[in-house]
Amino acid sequence: MFDKVNGKVVKINIAAAGGVVARSGAMLFYTGDVSFAPHQIPGAHAMGGMGGLLRMAGRAMAGEHERTMLAQGNGEVHYGLAGLEVHIVPVQPGATLRVEASRLLANTAGLQSSVVSVVSSGSGGGGGLMGALRGAAGGALTGQGMFTTQLTGQGAAVLLAHGGFLELPVGGPNPIVVDPQAFVAAYGAVQTELKTALSWRDAVGRGSGEAMQLHCVGQGVVYVQASEEKL
Repeated sequence: MFDKVNGKVVKINIAAAGGVVARSGAMLFYTGDVSFAPHQIPGAHAMGGMGGLLRMAGRAMAGEHERTMLAQGNGEVHYGLAGLEVHIVPVQPGATLRVEASRLLANTAGLQSSVVSVVSSGSGGGGGLMGALRGAAGGALTGQGMFTTQLTGQGAAVLLAHGGFLELPVGGPNPIVVDPQAFVAAYGAVQTELKTALSWRDAVGRGSGEAMQLHCVGQGVVYVQASEEKL
């Protein structure tokens, strides 16, 4: 499907892929007869019981979705964005790829896309999902680790990162604990849980690695960028 041209550019045959969904502005150049149209991204799964608080967090969740374009036709398209590192992940039936929307460059159109939440729990002192959502409504969180784009089916996706990728196997006796700002994606049967390392009152104004931690368990791979810089 996707072929890596170098560390920052991929190319793909649009007809063979059955179409490609990519970040708006990510197309570098193409050859052949290819058309581009805005692509509607599905909304978040319902999260019952949260009521008005979820509506308050709606802006944060909407921010997790970048504008995308659907490429169709016959030709070859080259994609890249802002000189960021790229990594191709084949997606197999039965497996799941959960990726931060800002760190998803492109995916084959046959993959099913949705928005899912990260299950959260606190470690006392006003933490947990409720505290995280209140913080998001007040601008204290960027959204990373709260909502992710989920891709399922058969195809391929291209991830983005600052400073290169680390592939961390998940499946040992201990969880992989990731700074939400460094988290890129998780592939396979990986469950992610956003936890507060401090009380929410103490966490405001501190780095995400101190205040919030993403615990990853199960079986699969977690992709982490070698930087906490936002995309």
